[in-house]
Amino acid sequence: MSIKESSTNHENKKGLELSCSEIYAVNLISGRWILSICYCLRTGKMRFSELRRKIPNISERMLTMQLKKMEEEKLVLKTVYAEVPPRVEYELTEIGRNLIPVLDQLEIWGEDHKKIKKGL
Repeated sequence: MSIKESSTNHENKKGLELSCSEIYAVNLISGRWILSICYCLRTGKMRFSELRRKIPNISERMLTMQLKKMEEEKLVLKTVYAEVPPRVEYELTEIGRNLIPVLDQLEIWGEDHKKIKKGL
């Protein structure tokens, strides 16, 4: 569900993003699929079909939408090769690759939190 641009909620979100880089970053990579796509692309270029296989629960439409959003946000570079059939590859941009250490830390934090939550 998207937030109406004229809503108070939208204005509050934008205000927080402008004043706090951490909130801006979390909003940029939040959602179910963006981190999964980044995680898959951390090892290098992948074709759409490869990404689709690596993330089995994502629909083609959702993967297309998320890749487009990531491309607009300069997280992913899309390269189209003039071949028949056309070949398209996706890779993390430099700023996207800068997310890899953050992903590694989130993974560690997530594992630690799961243990604490389970009482281990």
